Amino acid sequence: MTDVTQLLAAANRGDQLAAAELLPLVYEELRQLATAKMASEKPGHSLDATALVHEAYLKLVGDRGFNDRQHFFRVAAEAMRQILVDRARRRLRVRHGGDRQRVGLSDVASFAETPPDDVLALDEALTRFTEVDPQKAELVKLRYFAGLTEQDAADALGISRATASRNWTFARAWLIQAMESVS
Repeated sequence: MTDVTQLLAAANRGDQLAAAELLPLVYEELRQLATAKMASEKPGHSLDATALVHEAYLKLVGDRGFNDRQHFFRVAAEAMRQILVDRARRRLRVRHGGDRQRVGLSDVASFAETPPDDVLALDEALTRFTEVDPQKAELVKLRYFAGLTEQDAADALGISRATASRNWTFARAWLIQAMESVS
């Protein structure tokens, strides 16, 4: 068991000291994930990598139990996804200049470069895809929203890289078709 896994187990049992010791161990890895997502964000953006990590960590602490390190980072990826989607929704509100139009996602690009309306369309399609194939949807969340490499995402899901590659290809095709059918 890694230190993170042991601390997660202790925190699940209610050990507050373990919960406090956990943040320094996972902070740098969470910050790297967030930095990768925010690297190509437009200058002057109100959210930076540090803020994204802090918001995600606040979503993670509480009553949630984590089975192991991989589970923790999968939940962290989902928390980052929710934060970024919520921010995209706020930017699109009419009072914030939102003029929504759907555009098909021809290829998965950097999240930071994706217009907010595309993020919302992807989120809607991903929600439907989760009902069809939860594991492949989880792979999309890890790759697209958390910025994990194919190998890192495969490790987090406990699958081979070859399976992750096949699942990634299928998921992208499914999401593109779902987004184009809504346009």
